[in-house]
Amino acid sequence: MFARKHHNSNVSEADFCTVKRIAASVLLCVAVTTTSAHLAKQGQQIAAQGTSQGVAACISCHGAKGEGMGAFPRLAGTGEAYLLAQLDAFAIGARKNPIMQPIAQGLQPAERQAVAMYFSQLQAPLLAVDLKQPLTSDTGAWLATRGRWADQVPACTQCHGPGGSGVGAPFPPLAGLPAAYIAEQLQAWKAGNRPPGPLALMAGVAKKLSDAEITAVAAYYEKIALPKRTGIPDVPRAAGAPGVMNPAAPTQTKGAP
Repeated sequence: MFARKHHNSNVSEADFCTVKRIAASVLLCVAVTTTSAHLAKQGQQIAAQGTSQGVAACISCHGAKGEGMGAFPRLAGTGEAYLLAQLDAFAIGARKNPIMQPIAQGLQPAERQAVAMYFSQLQAPLLAVDLKQPLTSDTGAWLATRGRWADQVPACTQCHGPGGSGVGAPFPPLAGLPAAYIAEQLQAWKAGNRPPGPLALMAGVAKKLSDAEITAVAAYYEKIALPKRTGIPDVPRAAGAPGVMNPAAPTQTKGAP
């Protein structure tokens, strides 16, 4: 009799502990979700209106939905970690840009995170597919999809994914960015005017490309992107949901992520 009561007491205690763990997990999820929602809302406000401290609205240069305008790269669908890293780099001066540096420096760390989160949750407006059978005479397509291994130049797709769609936080998408913007980034790496990135890969690659090859690769990635038929949604997608692609790194002389 006593043994049975003791056994039931143990089971009850174990169940109680399980319930407590579940409740704690639920509360944590709710807290994270609430915080994320607040940051995204704050980011949307900064993107649309700027700040009371004089920081300009992001949409002034990057488009109403972060789709990019002219030489200004799009932000919609960019990975949050990548965007935040770029804003932080501008803020501390690791990346030089006469437009983006004062903007990033005018934002508090939490505001930079909010902006990055907001744009990362917007659906990217473009789709892109690599040429399946590029000709060797098509320098841009060949380097993008095949590389030049004799000189240890990997194909762009090795890191940036098929169609320049981007892979993880370190390797942003390239497709659909202005050719002049992509070329400027490659020239900046080539000249040592931009941080080299993970494992100094981009600096090493860029230094092995001629100016003509840089122009060709940049033109290739600009032209392979096609607008999505569904257009750009008016509201952010759910946090953590995968986008179609993410934009590449910010430009040196134009506004950038």
